[in-house]
Amino acid sequence: MEDQEFRSKIKAPGKYSVAFKRKVVNEYSKGLLNKAQLRAKYDIGGKSIILLWCQKYGNLQYKEKTTVGRPMKDSQKQRIKDLEKRLKEAEFKVVAYEKLIEIAEREEGISILKKDDAKRSVSLPKSTREP
Repeated sequence: MEDQEFRSKIKAPGKYSVAFKRKVVNEYSKGLLNKAQLRAKYDIGGKSIILLWCQKYGNLQYKEKTTVGRPMKDSQKQRIKDLEKRLKEAEFKVVAYEKLIEIAEREEGISILKKDDAKRSVSLPKSTREP
């Protein structure tokens, strides 16, 4: 009876108050009732309306779509495609960093990176000890 009083405060049929929506979302998130049971309990029309309310008023996290189109059947081909994409992004970063260093060197008048003809440090040979 309390639920009918709560819903009777709604002005027009088919329109639900924000308080009512939050109440339904709260019940759904507790997991005691599923969507169909909540729809029957509160006489809610529409099969996806509760999920829409959950997205808007709930605390549930929804994954963003990461891939466009259908996934490849061969997981190795998909992995190669993903790695190629990551490689391309890394190459763009390298170009951006090189340009940034070039600009910094020009404006500051200093050398940031070692040149190829610079002497490399020679590592000392490892001592050989006999046990």
